Amino acid sequence: MPIKKSKQINLIPQNEFDTSPLGRILRWALSTFRLMVIVTELIVMSAFLSRFWLDAKNSDLNEEMNSGKAQVLAYSDIESEIRLNQKRIAIAKSIFSQKKIDELITNISKLMPSDVSFDSISITGNGLEIKAIAFSEKSIAQFLVNLEKYNALQKTTLTRISSAIDNESITIFTVTAIIK
Repeated sequence: MPIKKSKQINLIPQNEFDTSPLGRILRWALSTFRLMVIVTELIVMSAFLSRFWLDAKNSDLNEEMNSGKAQVLAYSDIESEIRLNQKRIAIAKSIFSQKKIDELITNISKLMPSDVSFDSISITGNGLEIKAIAFSEKSIAQFLVNLEKYNALQKTTLTRISSAIDNESITIFTVTAIIK
């Protein structure tokens, strides 16, 4: 059998620098800084690798945003058509409400005595104002009574009455009422 060589272990430091306090501090600092460099490299590598993940996430978000834009643009034609239809409906509603106004004016003119004539009629919201000319006060009174009996109006009032400047036999008056 061959003889095995045994290793000799020497527990006494070979170098004096290893045993001095400065040597120990430097050895500790070098091994600590080595660890710090390794940790820093790991952090930098993880940041570099996470960049690929963040780029992929950014790309996915951009694709989602572009598809959302495409959907919005696809519906923009429908939206403009709906808005146009809403405008048409509003116009139709105003036309139908004018028909009621025409009917109201026609019925009021039927209630008017023969010697009363309209100067102007203004309708604002639910309010009605009639400026008219009459040749007798009796006709004005009859017109007011007829307006009060008319079901489409309420709170009929004679607000102003005066004689014409150039002809005293003509009476100018104003009647206001609320349309039901």
